[in-house]
Amino acid sequence: MEQSNGKPAVTVGKNYWIKVVALFFFGWILMYATRTIFNPIMGVIGKNFGLSNTQLGLANSIFFLTYAIFQVPFGVIGDKIGRKVVITIGFLIMGVMTYFSGLATTFAMFLIIRALAGLGQGAYYGPQYALSTEAIPEDKLTLGTAIINSGMAFGTSGGYLLSSTMVLQNGAHWSKPFFVMAIPTIILAILFFTLLKEKIVRPGEKPQAAQEKTEPEHKVSFKSIISNKNLLAAFVLCFTSIYANFVIITWLPSFLISERGFVGSSVGFISSLVPWASIPGALIFARIADKFGSTKKLVYLLVPLSILSVFSIAFVTNRAILIAVLILYGLTGKLAIDPIIVAYVTKNAPKGSLSTTLSAYNFIGMSGSILAPYITGFLADSLGSMKVGFYLACILLVIGLAFFAIVAKDTKKTAAE
Repeated sequence: MEQSNGKPAVTVGKNYWIKVVALFFFGWILMYATRTIFNPIMGVIGKNFGLSNTQLGLANSIFFLTYAIFQVPFGVIGDKIGRKVVITIGFLIMGVMTYFSGLATTFAMFLIIRALAGLGQGAYYGPQYALSTEAIPEDKLTLGTAIINSGMAFGTSGGYLLSSTMVLQNGAHWSKPFFVMAIPTIILAILFFTLLKEKIVRPGEKPQAAQEKTEPEHKVSFKSIISNKNLLAAFVLCFTSIYANFVIITWLPSFLISERGFVGSSVGFISSLVPWASIPGALIFARIADKFGSTKKLVYLLVPLSILSVFSIAFVTNRAILIAVLILYGLTGKLAIDPIIVAYVTKNAPKGSLSTTLSAYNFIGMSGSILAPYITGFLADSLGSMKVGFYLACILLVIGLAFFAIVAKDTKKTAAE
């Protein structure tokens, strides 16, 4: 049997999905570590290049701008020519550009290199979730997605700890973390190409079923995707969730240093409470989603708690309470919500355009990551505090929750109708 990209489908063993989950788990570790090594040392880099908070926010925003822009094109290309090839090329670009980030001698050069690194990361999201969704058994889909997503938490924590320990604690040059992260990124690109299968037939599955499951549907347009109310509701909620998440990911280390008095490697450790707490949160709520299947009920539980925690991060001054609300955000925030919403999107995606739909989902969502760093930096420069940036994130989360509550329907109910 030949697939649309000319590659034959391969019958895989019953444990192939575990290999896929493991590879993509490590993929997210490196994706987030190469992003977050910058954040604890923003102040150091800012002094080196003479930058304001707004300009430092721009360095993050330009990275996510190219990342978001290339989501949909890479998703379409992946559907047509092969997802594992697109992922491999993207990781090679990301690894090389991460290394070159440490060689930048001017801020303009640093911006260009980071933009190219973001472009490389843009190749990952849609093709990755398309491959993993096809490989993971349906009754383990949300849990498997949560395990993959937990790599984001490990990567965020690893990036924080690596750069804060090397640079803030031990006094290494700011470029060293970029050099360190480039090597495993390139190695993983090679593993993606050698170990992943582009088209698969699961054990006990008929080849024709696999053909229908993966065959691209070229008539599906971006307009038709966003006109689906369930998908649109998920996209809006994703945008607001990611906006809040990237206010925290980008500015929490600087906020802890400038407004809460943390120093040295403690900055990386305290900031890491969020991704560490997100791991059990994501796994527990994903298991609940797989078992009971009610997306809206879980959203109604998690998002209000997420709103409360984001507000409290900026509001409270007591360190013990601050640690508690950081843990609460980790348990209920973006990384806990994301696998639930991703599974919801995959069930509502048009036939044969899963990679494109997921890329569209992440393109709209990651627009929040473009705006959050720059807007929060601008507000900090204008008002003298980063707190208002956290409060704005709360307002957007309220809007996202209200829109989802009004527009979205649980998949099971939709099917019945």
